[in-house]
Amino acid sequence: MQENHTAPSPWAFLDAFRGTDFTGIWPTLPEMFRITVSRYGERSCFTIYEPDRISLTYRQSLRIIMALARWLYSQGIRRGDAVAVSGKNSPEWTLAYLGILFAGAVVVPIDYQLKSEETELLLRTAKAKIFFVDEEKYPLFVANPGKLSCIVSLKKGISPCVYELDGPEADIQEGTETDLAAILFTSGTTGVPKGVMLTHQNLVSDCYLAQGNLTVLSTDIFYALLPIHHSYTMLAVFIIAISTGAEVVFGKRMVTKAILKDLKEAKITMLLGVPMLFNKLLAGILRGLKGKGPVVYGLMMVLMEVSGLIKKVFKVNLGKKLFGMVLRQASLSTLRICICGGGPLAPRVFRKYNQLGLDFIQGYGLTETSPIINLNPVERYKETSVGKIIPQVDMKVLNPDERGIGEIIVKGPMVMKGYYQLPQETAAAFTPEGYFKTGDLGYLDSEQYLYLTGRAKNMIVTEGGKNVYPEEIENEFQLFEEIEQILVRGFVLDKKMKSEGIEALVYPSPEFFKSLPEAEQTKEAMHRRINQIIAEVNQRLLPYQRIEKMSLLDEPMEMTTTKKIKRDRI
Repeated sequence: MQENHTAPSPWAFLDAFRGTDFTGIWPTLPEMFRITVSRYGERSCFTIYEPDRISLTYRQSLRIIMALARWLYSQGIRRGDAVAVSGKNSPEWTLAYLGILFAGAVVVPIDYQLKSEETELLLRTAKAKIFFVDEEKYPLFVANPGKLSCIVSLKKGISPCVYELDGPEADIQEGTETDLAAILFTSGTTGVPKGVMLTHQNLVSDCYLAQGNLTVLSTDIFYALLPIHHSYTMLAVFIIAISTGAEVVFGKRMVTKAILKDLKEAKITMLLGVPMLFNKLLAGILRGLKGKGPVVYGLMMVLMEVSGLIKKVFKVNLGKKLFGMVLRQASLSTLRICICGGGPLAPRVFRKYNQLGLDFIQGYGLTETSPIINLNPVERYKETSVGKIIPQVDMKVLNPDERGIGEIIVKGPMVMKGYYQLPQETAAAFTPEGYFKTGDLGYLDSEQYLYLTGRAKNMIVTEGGKNVYPEEIENEFQLFEEIEQILVRGFVLDKKMKSEGIEALVYPSPEFFKSLPEAEQTKEAMHRRINQIIAEVNQRLLPYQRIEKMSLLDEPMEMTTTKKIKRDRI
């Protein structure tokens, strides 16, 4: 397990616990949590600031988790049984998640935004026996439990809730390293739900190996803002934090004002988000700078360029001092690292955060890979890359074209066991050599950094036979406040030749256009402005990438929980 580096790996400390606290290559999630409690028992573990600050230490959390495990055992839950949890981000959600694992069961996290009938389908598919659910859906499932033996509330004041449950001492058989830990149902942007089976080894190995490219401190404070049932937040915030003794602060609302309040009050150091979040925060900062007048704005832009150059070339971060006031006003001054995942980020957005003095990096992965397989090291980041391959990942490019672009395939201890009760789909997801086929297109450079170009199934073939990747074009629009959503796709030019033209579907930002003078709020004015933006972006694109057709939408396009457009629903 020891990597060939002069410094010890971030997981080297586990050797002191091997043979006593765990016996496998990697500890299970319960074993990992107990190890952290033995190291950082009195540190804050799970915290929420809304409406009032409530915080649990690691030791307090362990007591509640073990009581939950005993109660689950008393209800007949045994090793390998499925228990589901669904609700907004909260300490209770994570306590339930860990309690299920401490009982030897398999946790089934379910998106709380799903319709009730969709949730019921997933509960039946996973054969869940008990369901931990938030107050909104609790009455519905109590009235219609189906095959569930018990419904537990995630909110205090509704009985039974997670804090009230306990059971007698029992000889609980916990899961092993290779046992299933979680079934994550994901529709991604395809609309077809699949249960991704992740073992304890998948999740724990990924949690530690990702830290090979990222230093996480026990004093860090993570912000769990994106839905925690999703693999990105579950692993990169919740599981990584509890592996190091860091604190998790839960955000409940994706509203800028509430986010900024949490960032300031909690003194967040680790902010993980998706492009939409970081675009909105940056747009607010730039709007504030423009409000100071053209001279100040121009000077700040020059200083940012100089700051970014010094940071990149000389590894000296002047930005936090130069732009301390700007960062304080934006409630970002305590941030140590920002990580963007869940979708591609425009390189210029990446660049501006680093220019402001924030260590801003990108990562890449899929639910099927637990999810992290690439992460930009803070000290050696590349703005156009989604990151360097993390330790113990074997990544290849399948059938590369003349640009070196092909489908990304991977092997490693974090790659899923398979799709739940879908043997044919599982077999189809792997190459004969056992590599998982990500479905993403991209290329690797000589230093093992990955550059993504798009999804294989979204690729457009133009009249000239060129391959165009919609995501590359969509990225060019990320800093235009006028556009809330954009989807680039092909339209048929010649059925016989199977050639396509390029069109853009645009949902304009209602907030932006409402802020304009009344005369500029017409559909015609909006159409003109969006066409101007497309013409501007087309000038930056290669001739065969240019958008030829544009349609304005009256309603927003449906999105996943990580704010990606569901392309199959368009």
